[in-house]
Amino acid sequence: MNRKRRIHDGIAGAVAAGGSALGYWVDPVWLLVPGLLGLTLVQSAFTGFCPVYFILDRTCGTE
Repeated sequence: MNRKRRIHDGIAGAVAAGGSALGYWVDPVWLLVPGLLGLTLVQSAFTGFCPVYFILDRTCGTE
């Protein structure tokens, strides 16, 4: 697995876990965060555009 994919998976996992934890312990409104993440991942599957990869391409270059 290449470096960008590991970074992307780590960011997506952290956002999903963090949003779920905040939704459980703080306020259910935080569950919108992993929900929006899921929608972005589905949109990315159809369009090929992922905001995280866009940022990684600009900062890390292409690999």
